Amino acid sequence: MKTIIHTKYIKNLFLLGLILFSTSTIFAQEEEMEDEDTKPKFTISGSIDAYYRANLNGDNSADEETGAPNAAPGSSFANLPGFALGMANLIVGYDGEKAGFVADLVFGPRGTDAIFASPIYSATGNIVNQLYGYWNVSDNVKLTLGNFNTFLGYEVISPVANFNYSTSYLFSYGPFSHTGLKADFTLSEDFSMMLAVMNQTDITELNLTGKYAYGAQLGYSGQYLNLLIDNGSYEIDYTGGFDLSDSFFLGINAAYFDGDEGIGNFAGAALYPQYATSENFTIGLRGEYFMETDGFGAIGVDAADGDASVFAVTLTGSATIGNLMIKPELRLDTASDESEYFADSDLMAQKSLSSFVLAAIYSF
Repeated sequence: MKTIIHTKYIKNLFLLGLILFSTSTIFAQEEEMEDEDTKPKFTISGSIDAYYRANLNGDNSADEETGAPNAAPGSSFANLPGFALGMANLIVGYDGEKAGFVADLVFGPRGTDAIFASPIYSATGNIVNQLYGYWNVSDNVKLTLGNFNTFLGYEVISPVANFNYSTSYLFSYGPFSHTGLKADFTLSEDFSMMLAVMNQTDITELNLTGKYAYGAQLGYSGQYLNLLIDNGSYEIDYTGGFDLSDSFFLGINAAYFDGDEGIGNFAGAALYPQYATSENFTIGLRGEYFMETDGFGAIGVDAADGDASVFAVTLTGSATIGNLMIKPELRLDTASDESEYFADSDLMAQKSLSSFVLAAIYSF
């Protein structure tokens, strides 16, 4: 009888020990998973892009000394004739629970154009597109210090995030980047706000003038109202979009810039309807009207001539093959006065320019 009791006791102890061991192992695994979730994450991402471009009713050569195309739309990037390079983009990030940084480097013609206003670019060979650190002060407040791409507008520098490969006039003549301090606030599930103090527009490494620019953004459910005040000039911008169905999206951008001390003004609006025909192919249109007043001089008009405008329609297809995007694009730009802008095959002035682009973009 005593032997039987002893045996049962040993069996119970063994069973209890097995349960405790299993429980402790499960808790240890959960703690390890929690540690992995909160562990700072080091990331590397980026893209490369290249393209072919041809004018259908204009000159397809470039100036032998400067390399500038003899005929191209007045917007930024994707304007070089024939087979051409975009840029290589390398983004290194470190994402901690409370703080982190982003170093965004660009190489190639598109990258050079993106940081054109760097005051010491020619001396240093600057390749910095963005360089900033951030601190998540709380769940609702984030502070960012450094150089970051602009908060205005629908389009961005990286071709990965744009649907159309060529860019709009609104993007090209708005700011590209800012250097300063910004604070992002999550006000509710739908509302957000951003406030910023920065160097003057596109001045990235240092403050050359001792003057500052100020920015603000109010967001509501994916719609953003932006304001930039810069040394007597200001720009008001609306950027947003709506999913009209599971396969149809409509993007919207509108802006007004009021210059100071003879800079001039510009205004414009663009619509971006996009329709997904399948998981791997989407077709989209950008229709944009852009105008300048008081001799802003953006769309090729002599400042003394006063006002000018351009209407541009861009039809783009986007086919996805893994991480590769192929984008064929047709574009038609029509200016308000043929004497002010586009060149035909004989380098004579004409009112409109039609062009074709085939781009390849690989992201990682």
